[in-house]
Amino acid sequence: MTELTHWIDGAHVKGTSGRFTDVFNPATGEVQARVPLATVEELNDAVARAAEAQKAWGATNPQRRARVMMKFGALINEHMDELAELVSREHGKTLPDGRGDVQRGLEVVEVCMGGPALLKGEFMDNGGPGIDLYAMRQPLGVVAGITPFNFPAMIPLWKMAPALTCGNAMILKPSERCPSTSLRLAELLKEAGLPDGVLQVVNGDKDVVDAILDNETVQGVGFVGSTPIAQYIYSRAAANGKRAQCFGGAKNHMIIMPDADLDKAADALVGAGFGAAGERCMAISVAVPVGKETADALVERLIPRIEKLKVGPYTAGDDVDYGPVITSAAKERINGLVNSGVEQGADLLVDGRDFSLQGYEEGFFVGPSFFDNVTPDMDIYKEEIFGPVLSQVRTESYEEALKLTMDNEYGNGTAIFTADGDTARDFAHRVNVGMVGINFPIPVPLSYFTFGGWKKSAFGDLNQYGPDAFRFYTKTKTVTARWFSGIKDGSQFNFKAMD
Repeated sequence: MTELTHWIDGAHVKGTSGRFTDVFNPATGEVQARVPLATVEELNDAVARAAEAQKAWGATNPQRRARVMMKFGALINEHMDELAELVSREHGKTLPDGRGDVQRGLEVVEVCMGGPALLKGEFMDNGGPGIDLYAMRQPLGVVAGITPFNFPAMIPLWKMAPALTCGNAMILKPSERCPSTSLRLAELLKEAGLPDGVLQVVNGDKDVVDAILDNETVQGVGFVGSTPIAQYIYSRAAANGKRAQCFGGAKNHMIIMPDADLDKAADALVGAGFGAAGERCMAISVAVPVGKETADALVERLIPRIEKLKVGPYTAGDDVDYGPVITSAAKERINGLVNSGVEQGADLLVDGRDFSLQGYEEGFFVGPSFFDNVTPDMDIYKEEIFGPVLSQVRTESYEEALKLTMDNEYGNGTAIFTADGDTARDFAHRVNVGMVGINFPIPVPLSYFTFGGWKKSAFGDLNQYGPDAFRFYTKTKTVTARWFSGIKDGSQFNFKAMD
């Protein structure tokens, strides 16, 4: 069995705690590696070393830092297939989806290649008599990224690329369920020219998270995960005087208007609802058709599409639609929520609870499920299922559908499918959700915009990647300067009369 490591000062380092956790192959249920869980002392030592390394890195010309990102991006492209397989092996997602995971992270690295343009300050001459003012962006120092299992490449890259480009050192704590991709990315960054110690990968559990939040040297924390943990990390980080951007759960609705192209809407719902086994914070988990005729017609299109989904391991080929969920506990929780939907009166039109894949009976596979006539008081509506389950909530009008979306406690992503521009524009302007798709089911913004939800989907003032990342990972220093005239007049030996 493979024993994984931490990455400290540019090298693989074995853990010293004696504590490990298993890394599973979700397709087979077998343990394929074990990862060390760091002690508080190991974490604090990594932070201290990062702080020393950051001094020279923060003083490095921004263009030279950007050149490291250029080389890093080239190496990611060169090793794309290897990285995608690492993602698929530990997470379970298909290889095309694994490549997409890496690609969306790479796009943020590509923006960081132009980082110097986003690090420019401001200048004003003659702000007062003989007074010039200028503001400059400087790195925070040591920052931390705490990343989830569901995007083992993308979200670590969303965190590390802007943070490092801004001149910070980073402590990266990847999910202990999928740590290998982060360790490989650290190797590639070293090859790209990142100085040793500027990126430290420290594996761990809650002890390490709390140590990050309590370490006085760590100035900022970025997190992606569930809403309860996001709220906990944000609160503790803020109480300790740190910047924090913490992104949590979601319950993303897609409104389908009567004038929508229902075939395109059905295709979008199946891809957005069941891709990556539903383990995406931007997954569409609630279909909201407007009117009985729309709802009935949508059901007719959805059932055959869902029933023919191919579920299997990533090794079965690129025509697999989705793979297993991350753990046996996740599988049990998802099936338990499907049971609750049946018990609470929803109509289960496609039942994935008894799904079993020959030869992979011990894997964490969950078949696709589809509910109709779901109501907002049901657990399958209220909870983020994070699995291959689509719920349909019927509404009678656009206003009812909009209110349903707006009343939900989450506000990560949403979409509307319609042929009417006025309706689409009204929806985009009124809905209280951070990312909106119009005839587009998963509205993750391109990397030169920013990613972030509203309400209980996000805690903190600034979003991930794009211009907001450069604001988050830097602090502004403003200088007011005045140069007195007469300095070059030579020495004065007599008292000068007052003006």
